[in-house]
Amino acid sequence: MTDTAAHPGYVRRLGAWSAAMMVVGGVIGGGIFVNPSAVAARTGSGVSLLLLWVIGGALTLAGALCFAELGARRPQAGGAYIYLREAFGGLPAFLFGWTMLLVNYSGSIAAVGMIFARYACAAMALPDTYVKPLGVGAIVFLAGVNWFGIRAGAFVQNLFTVLKLLAVAALVVTGLALAGVDGTSSAFAADPARAHLPAWALVGALLPVLFSYGGFAYVNNIAGEIRQPQRNIPRALGLGMLLVLGCYVLVNIAYLAVLGHGGLAASATPAADVMAHMFGDAGRRVIAIGIAISTFGYCNIALICAARVLQVMGEDGVFFHSMSRLHPRWHTPNRALLGVSAWAVLLTLSGSYNQLLNYATVGDWLGYAAAVATLFWYRRHHIETTPGYRAPVFPLLPLTFIATVALVTVIMLISSPFNVGMGVAIIVAGVPVYALWQRLFSQ
Repeated sequence: MTDTAAHPGYVRRLGAWSAAMMVVGGVIGGGIFVNPSAVAARTGSGVSLLLLWVIGGALTLAGALCFAELGARRPQAGGAYIYLREAFGGLPAFLFGWTMLLVNYSGSIAAVGMIFARYACAAMALPDTYVKPLGVGAIVFLAGVNWFGIRAGAFVQNLFTVLKLLAVAALVVTGLALAGVDGTSSAFAADPARAHLPAWALVGALLPVLFSYGGFAYVNNIAGEIRQPQRNIPRALGLGMLLVLGCYVLVNIAYLAVLGHGGLAASATPAADVMAHMFGDAGRRVIAIGIAISTFGYCNIALICAARVLQVMGEDGVFFHSMSRLHPRWHTPNRALLGVSAWAVLLTLSGSYNQLLNYATVGDWLGYAAAVATLFWYRRHHIETTPGYRAPVFPLLPLTFIATVALVTVIMLISSPFNVGMGVAIIVAGVPVYALWQRLFSQ
């Protein structure tokens, strides 16, 4: 396998600000505008709901701080794929990349691209016939932008992340201004309709919370293009996740202040309902624009990071070698970028992405846990004894994150055994593919 630790093709052009915007943009997509309803339906009061969002953010921050040390130790393109390859060997790394590229990255690009298209059509009062063409057009457009270098992609990411934060701020300000002090305080009262929920319902409510915090590790995939990575990657992950946590808590306070706990549980579109209370149909259109902006930015970062993983896999010889090539002028994995975007477009046109994502959700979090587990290997073998950053409270921090993922997996196995089984089948299907590829194409 080719050593990619000092990748000659990538150029370190991104600073701490752009890296932090990648973290925020990778986490805040469309989930915070919808998922709080599912959390409210499984909790008994506003206090317990907010507590879950804080706990979920803290658990995700634990994983992010572990990824910060991993990024400081291995500041190169590929992220978790690289960590798994070095610590556990080629097969686990391939299975991670196989699942991410076949389903998670490409499927999420297709799914979130369609969410963008639906809200964009709602904002512009376009008929539903424009949804699919607009979703495909967004993917193609972003592939074209990122063709011209990481700075072009980062400019789009920074712009749309700032705009999505403005949308979140508008939602929070509107909610708190509309409710007033009395409305906000009463929002935390117990919900009589859900006063007798069993204790395990709270654990189930943690699932949509954790999924809303997913995507924090995207920045590690572009570590080879971040300046002073030993300093800037930990800063980006720590500050970015704290900003996300603050946004999520404030948004939920705004929901509770306007809708109350029962109203939030009954609402399929809480963000639109809050804005409509103040501005009517114009408010719904404004938040539709905000959600379209948020989801568009997510698609951009997912496309950027997926292409880097595919490029490193091509360089390692576990995918077509042509995918390893970088553009001679723009230093971008242009062929890998085309490959990922083409697969995402096919999933969009087929409409099969939602079911694939249901199957692969468990694989996504298992991949995070496996990557965090490599930290024990790096610490034991003293790889890069001075990484510039070390995750605090070791080994409690990684063990807490791994245990949380194990708990989530067990809950999913109980609640959705078919989806978990299919997810495991997708992962296992990569084993013969890896063996066949090694036999036929490995040099």
